[in-house]
Amino acid sequence: MRRIGLLLVLTVLLAGCLGATPARAAFGLSGLSVSFTEKHGTPARQAGSHPYAMRTFFKVNSKVHPEKKVNVVDGALRNLDVVLPPGFVGNPTAVPRCETIDFLTSDIFSHPGCPDSSAVGQLTVKLGGGTGTEGEETVAVYNMVPAPGIAAKLGFVVAEAPIVIEVGIADEYPYQVVAQLRNTSQIAEVLSSDFVLWGNPADPTHNPDRGDCGFSNFPKEASCPAVMPQRAFLTLPRSCDGELTTFFFAESWWSGDPVHPGPAEFFEGEAKSPSMTGCPDLPFEPTHSATPTTDQAESSSGLAFDIAIEDEGISDPEGVAASDILDAEVTFPVGMTVNPSVADGLGACSPTQVAADSAFAAPGEGCPESAKIGTVEVETPVLEGKTLQGAVYVATPDDPATTELGTENPFDELMAQYVVIRDPELGLLVTQPGLLEADRDTGQLIAFFPELPPFPLSDVRLRLKGGDRGPLVTPPRCGPYETVADFVPTADPGLFFSTSSSFAIGRGVGGGPCPTGPQPFEPGFRAGSLDANAGAHTPFHMRLTRRDGDQDLTRFDANLPPGLLAKLAGVGRCPDAAIAAAKTKTGKVEIASPSCPASSRIGTVRGEAGVGSQLTDVPGSLYLAGPVGKAPLSVVAIVPAVAGPFDVGTVVVRQALRVDPLTAKVEVDGAASDPIPHILEGIPLRLRDVRVDMDRPNFTLTPTNCSPFVTTASIWGGGANVFSVADDSPVGRQAPFQVDNCARLGFGPRLKLKLKGGTKRGAHPALTATYRPRPGDANVASIRTRLPRSAFLEQAHIRTICTRVQFAADSCPKGSVYGHVTATTPLLEEPLKGSVYLRSSDNDLPDMVLDLHGLVDVEVAARIDSVRGGIRATFPKAPDAPLTKVVLRMQGAKKGLIVNSTNLCASTSRARVVLGAQNGKRKSLRPVVEAAGCGGKSAGKRR
Repeated sequence: MRRIGLLLVLTVLLAGCLGATPARAAFGLSGLSVSFTEKHGTPARQAGSHPYAMRTFFKVNSKVHPEKKVNVVDGALRNLDVVLPPGFVGNPTAVPRCETIDFLTSDIFSHPGCPDSSAVGQLTVKLGGGTGTEGEETVAVYNMVPAPGIAAKLGFVVAEAPIVIEVGIADEYPYQVVAQLRNTSQIAEVLSSDFVLWGNPADPTHNPDRGDCGFSNFPKEASCPAVMPQRAFLTLPRSCDGELTTFFFAESWWSGDPVHPGPAEFFEGEAKSPSMTGCPDLPFEPTHSATPTTDQAESSSGLAFDIAIEDEGISDPEGVAASDILDAEVTFPVGMTVNPSVADGLGACSPTQVAADSAFAAPGEGCPESAKIGTVEVETPVLEGKTLQGAVYVATPDDPATTELGTENPFDELMAQYVVIRDPELGLLVTQPGLLEADRDTGQLIAFFPELPPFPLSDVRLRLKGGDRGPLVTPPRCGPYETVADFVPTADPGLFFSTSSSFAIGRGVGGGPCPTGPQPFEPGFRAGSLDANAGAHTPFHMRLTRRDGDQDLTRFDANLPPGLLAKLAGVGRCPDAAIAAAKTKTGKVEIASPSCPASSRIGTVRGEAGVGSQLTDVPGSLYLAGPVGKAPLSVVAIVPAVAGPFDVGTVVVRQALRVDPLTAKVEVDGAASDPIPHILEGIPLRLRDVRVDMDRPNFTLTPTNCSPFVTTASIWGGGANVFSVADDSPVGRQAPFQVDNCARLGFGPRLKLKLKGGTKRGAHPALTATYRPRPGDANVASIRTRLPRSAFLEQAHIRTICTRVQFAADSCPKGSVYGHVTATTPLLEEPLKGSVYLRSSDNDLPDMVLDLHGLVDVEVAARIDSVRGGIRATFPKAPDAPLTKVVLRMQGAKKGLIVNSTNLCASTSRARVVLGAQNGKRKSLRPVVEAAGCGGKSAGKRR
């Protein structure tokens, strides 16, 4: 497309090809001028018009040879580049082309054998005498068939030497036309060059100067008419932004006297031309269409995006071309968003890779094929019959850690692209960066392509690939949707032309019926242990799933089965400061240097995001952390959100953990936790699958009770407005849970009872009870202890009773404390400790409550009654938790609840104890109730 303007550059080059010399002191070009004129010689300044002629003039610095007395140049021209103003283009297909073999075949006048209809201008040169030839010569300039890899070619013969100028496009914006002369002949020395190209070569006014008639050695009365339609060959820029500048770059074969030549010299110069006018007169009415590759709701999709421009004036010599598109901005409808599924396996193209690209590069030599997400086709009215092919690549996303602008992509943004057009036949390479912005709240997309190449376009067809990993997600509802495109013309950058197009979503997810009413929400839930043996250390797995088209996951509550516990002893805690730091990190930095200490890691978390059957999998880690609000513990999921080339930061979701004090069941309290993220950097995650695995070795412990249990969950959907919790609603789910082989577990605990204080009848001793289970046994479920008849309940010492309301508010009066208890468990580093209360109950006597506190709180209540005059305490339901030792100390003396009915030292007293295990086994004990103070061997025997 950019090669169109190469013809114009060729014109300029032709004028200077023969006369440029590098500049040390003497070498150089002077008198540089480039002008565009109307038929009567007035300046052609109407933007987008077709000048009658373009004239390029320059002189080569020369001097008079002291001996030969002729003008000579200080060095022979070897190479010359002429770079034409941005937007100046030519149409090489508007004029017939001369084959190279005809160009090299001369007639009797030493004219090329090209047909007159291929002539596009004239060149007049003054030759110096350094090579033995001096004088002035006018020759015809022909439009030639270019070789592969060249956009256009002009040819002429000077001093019987054929000279060819190759026209191409600069590799960088603004992609100006460049005419190049390489390794030119040194047969003739050019003192000046007056190069003219015609805007409409078929104009009959050029008949006297066309082809053979254009040579100075041809009869002047001759006429060479053109047998071809009148079509514009040259077109002026479609912008009125300042003067036009043409650049000249020349290199010599040598400098100085040819007898004593010096090294090659270089020259750089420029010629100014008046600015264009009349830009408001340029037509500008582009149209567009944008259509997803599927009509199904909330589905993976590609995109067919087309731009069409009617530009009849580009080929009409009397007309004016339409304005070029300077900027293009496309706003997609709300609901069409980026598909996270596209990231998995996706590559990216870096600035270095873009720079390494070329028109002749094989696939992958520039931008990698893994970064390709689509194709593009471009047609231009100045290359008739030619469709330029290209590809769309994902650009390397911005890294916030870099400070130099444009390090990763020209916009320093997350989602940038490169549209790369390659055409080896024309030697054309065009790289156009673009930006895709997503609204951080809604995900609505805006595509922006600034500073488009200033070349005429007729059709642009961009295709983003569809399929399971298509880059877009269609809206979630059926109906019509509108895409708006705003185009800024080069003729007036202060204005924009807005167009709209629509597409329809006509089917539901998977081709089903269109959804009606509120979005459904039927999440899936699974949970269980890897090892089903009772009392085993094994990983625990939990999984949430969501269907395409359902409401987003926003919150999660869960109750684990009783007895499913974790060994917290030896596990570190992730500090709050580290959790806060993780939220500020990029995902790659978090991967390289995890915020939480390894000692606090308890498992993994994986999220799968996107739509369709191919999702993007993003792994993370699960850490144990400290309290959140009133919850004593929490788990923190830290997920580096790195997928393919994209890094959208580090996702941190902290879930509060509570322990039911009655059952020791672990509860995930979603109300006190972080919400499940819905959108990151404007990309709706569309989480479909969340898997949590607590797989730290020897961390999770299964119950010793083989009864069937369930893991329950409340999974919350986002409602109609995912950005508001007001319409969120939960759905209850259950996963069955049951362990096996409980009967293999033994049950042989020990219980020691000791009275200390007065031993005589009527005394009130203190009671110490010590419970010790065997390691590896089933956990205790119930305890019923009946003290011997020698120990009665002293009801007169029942002072203050804590009410249930007071107990629930943790405000029991001090007088309701009757003892203390300490429980040691292998699950915790520190024992649980607490007071023993008498609490009101529905029974005749108050309940005795062991109120344990520590890292977690546990409440165990016993019913107190009297059987045959003796005290009985029944603990009907203890948590299914392993214990190392439990020590219960009840007060004595004036605060004691036990009164001796006889002298304790007079005989041996035994309690009756029945213990029930979580696996159903029972153990009966008759422990001796030891009495401190009954000294002596005989006394010991009596006890």
